[in-house]
Amino acid sequence: MTAQDYVKQIGHELHEKDANQAEFLQAVDEFLSTVTPYLENHPEIEKNNLLSVITEPERFIQFRVPWQDDEGNWRVNRGYRIQFNSALGPYKGGLRFHPSVNLSILKFLAFEQIFKNALTGLPIGGGKGGSDFDPKGKSDGEIMRFCQSFMTELSKHIGPNLDVPAGDIGVGGREIGYLYGQYKRLREYDAGVLTGKPLEFWGSLGRTEATGYGCVYFVNHLLAYNNDSFKGKQVIVSGSGNVAIYGIEKLQQLGANAISCSDSNGCIIDPEGIDLDLLKEIKEVKRERLTAYKEAKPSATYVEGSLWDQDIKADVALPCATQNEINGAQAKRLVANGVKVVAEGANMPSTLEAAEYFIANGVHYCPGKAANAGGVAVSALEMSQNSQRLTWTKEEVDERLNAIMKDIYETCRDTAKENGAENNYMLGANIAGFARVAKAMLAQGLV
Repeated sequence: MTAQDYVKQIGHELHEKDANQAEFLQAVDEFLSTVTPYLENHPEIEKNNLLSVITEPERFIQFRVPWQDDEGNWRVNRGYRIQFNSALGPYKGGLRFHPSVNLSILKFLAFEQIFKNALTGLPIGGGKGGSDFDPKGKSDGEIMRFCQSFMTELSKHIGPNLDVPAGDIGVGGREIGYLYGQYKRLREYDAGVLTGKPLEFWGSLGRTEATGYGCVYFVNHLLAYNNDSFKGKQVIVSGSGNVAIYGIEKLQQLGANAISCSDSNGCIIDPEGIDLDLLKEIKEVKRERLTAYKEAKPSATYVEGSLWDQDIKADVALPCATQNEINGAQAKRLVANGVKVVAEGANMPSTLEAAEYFIANGVHYCPGKAANAGGVAVSALEMSQNSQRLTWTKEEVDERLNAIMKDIYETCRDTAKENGAENNYMLGANIAGFARVAKAMLAQGLV
């Protein structure tokens, strides 16, 4: 069987087994579409049927989460943890609290996390978890009671040398604090069991900024390699959470003009450049919708619907909101409007059709597993600090982050070139991440 036939067979088997898991199958299809060149030179992959092994989670945990609202009513949500691959270290990946959470989304996120974590060069495997609980509109007391119930079950399945969760959509410092407090009550004081912790109990300086900063650092190294820089560049950014906010902050520091942000209802377009202090006040302090930005700054435009449906001239696009926010038609609009670099601050924000269109049309497409790896990289640095009972300065963490993102960029660039696909960072990221995990799995006997 040829390598291409083997890849097709694995894809067919997964589509039959997991036919109702659209997001997971999308992530698998994107991965499988790029790894044939590596398999052609490594027959041991097919010989050991490694693709079948690596696309199946090592462990899937689902549990009920009963909790009381402020009126004393009992409610029940579903909790999950996908422990996908531990070849390189303990499972590592965030917890997402959002009504959309289901098995398919968490499997896609955990599968992507395997290769993202491998690209950092740090000793961490891939996992993901969360719940269909929605923190929006809930009081602090309700969120605390939910987190305590969630951790009561999750604590049986995690540990600093087994599985180290972090935050994701709907899980910030407040939620991590409540989760950690319950873990400590049930088990012991082990700061290394969760990352993204508040600074008061062994969180890391620079963790909040890490994903946004890291995404910008990745592109900055790409531009530098091509004798270019961010200075004077027009940049479209989607989202208005930590990734978008701190991506915008770093863009402004490097001389770019970030002209947009968005939330689930609509988007702000501000040709003068996003007022970062105003955005932070609205989103981090007041927790308001982006319509408040327009009210405070009339020169900006607020448009309901997707940012990617707007005709905006720009050099760089950073999708930092959620999965599948850019489809094929929207990718064509971005290319027509002059975008030359698309770097994903979110996980899989481009459909496979969009990603392939970017690559086919000469856009430097930087997939999330590479471009947004800064968050998990600093989470791993937080684990290191916890193990050593040390705290590093923000400057030291940021310096390490920049070095890691430079290494990830160069690894993706060089791997793509070695496999006959220069500037195809999707292929480079997939093969480089897979190669590191595959070698470890084979050395360990596929366990």
